[in-house]
Amino acid sequence: MKQTKQTRQMELKDTIIATPFITDEDLAERFGVSIQTIRLDRMELNIPELRERIKSVAHQEWDETVRALPIEEVIGEMVDLELDSRAISILDIKPDHVFSRNHIARGHHIFAQANSLAVAVINDELALTTKSEIRFNRQVNLGERVVAKARVLDSEYKGRTTVEVTSYVENEEVFSGIFTMFRSPEQKEQD
Repeated sequence: MKQTKQTRQMELKDTIIATPFITDEDLAERFGVSIQTIRLDRMELNIPELRERIKSVAHQEWDETVRALPIEEVIGEMVDLELDSRAISILDIKPDHVFSRNHIARGHHIFAQANSLAVAVINDELALTTKSEIRFNRQVNLGERVVAKARVLDSEYKGRTTVEVTSYVENEEVFSGIFTMFRSPEQKEQD
């Protein structure tokens, strides 16, 4: 049985509140309506599109929190951050990220997302990559969404911090890396 517009809109609003980074496509599938219907519902409810929701959250929560680089220099959209612990960013692969011949993402974009996330998670004014060990597990294609998750492993040796970054498309791991980050030794001693 088809639900009423009012019921759908109430459930849509609740769904977006619970999962603010859900796409219009996922919402359309969930509610059994067209993407255009979801967009019209969002407009009537004054709910911004996904990119604007992500930017809003990122700038509200992390603009003054990220210390090692300006938030706008993080590749992808930051969606979660706990300094010296963990961070998450999302990168939607667009035509300018891919090779024109085969629509496969250029590796430097995937690496840049992971590397900038490793820098952003460091609670210091200075964070530089000194070494990285990376592995691309599969190609990433035009239109896919890459979710990178950073986790600080340790901060024990002479101003060095080890950060693990794993990137996924849906639930499939597409990239992994261990980044050794230099940070101000005196800053770490103060922490």
